[in-house]
Amino acid sequence: MLQRLLTLFAFVLLFPALGFAQENKISGRIVDQKTKEPIPFASIGLKEEQSGALTNEYGFFQMAMPDKAQDSLVVLALGYFRKAILVKKGANLQDLIIEVPKRVIELAEVKVKGGKVKDLSLGSKGSTPGEGMIQGLPGQQYAFFVKNEKGKKLGNVRSVSFYIGENGFPREPFRVRLYKADGNYNSPNTDILTDNVVVSAPKGGEWYTIDLTQYNVEAPEEGFFVAMEWIVSGDKFYTTNFMETYTPYGQIMRPTFEFKESRTWTYSIGKGWSLITLANNGMRYNAMIKAEVDMIKD
Repeated sequence: MLQRLLTLFAFVLLFPALGFAQENKISGRIVDQKTKEPIPFASIGLKEEQSGALTNEYGFFQMAMPDKAQDSLVVLALGYFRKAILVKKGANLQDLIIEVPKRVIELAEVKVKGGKVKDLSLGSKGSTPGEGMIQGLPGQQYAFFVKNEKGKKLGNVRSVSFYIGENGFPREPFRVRLYKADGNYNSPNTDILTDNVVVSAPKGGEWYTIDLTQYNVEAPEEGFFVAMEWIVSGDKFYTTNFMETYTPYGQIMRPTFEFKESRTWTYSIGKGWSLITLANNGMRYNAMIKAEVDMIKD
């Protein structure tokens, strides 16, 4: 009896704390401004604190309240305009509905006149990965620059491939991203693939190829970034505030040491892009990624 009373007393003491903890969350849903449809896998970051979260496939998110008196909550979604709203500590920021305007992108028609189209491989040429594993948190990306080293005339992107490691959970979904190298210091910036391409590999320990011919993505002349973005599924919510105790889940990429230059950038919600400069015997540590594109021959 005494034990039951003590347990009940402890729960009564804990209940206000649980309610307080719930009130110290920002939660809600990101939706299309016009259709009100949910936007999956959008990133929501606090600008000053450099922390954030990722929506699941139903547009829901949850994250910790800012420590500062006020901060800007920035929403970034593929194919949509950037949106920022002011949030204040102590305000009721639960069950928010944030509407984001869609970005209309007109794709130029690619015309091939008097030439032949052949297949050209860009990026990693190897079949055996290097030692190491590339793991990611939800919302994190690793982008590898597939360089047009011989200055060939390029057409559309046919496919991209990632070497998926045998460890981790190879069948977990991830999103494919393609970027121009038009950010600061030639970092990834502008999306050239504006569709949500979410895929999952059948197994690990081999190359996994995604056909992109249906999206008619024109390859930039100098090359482009191919990125893997870790996403969340179901009712899972993660924030970068808990990175110290978080065990990365999902698929694991493998590295390559084929190049003398750093071509791989990593992205984290709230912190942006940074170049990976690790090296081994003079060869740089890069994500093992490749692409097949149309090569136009006169």
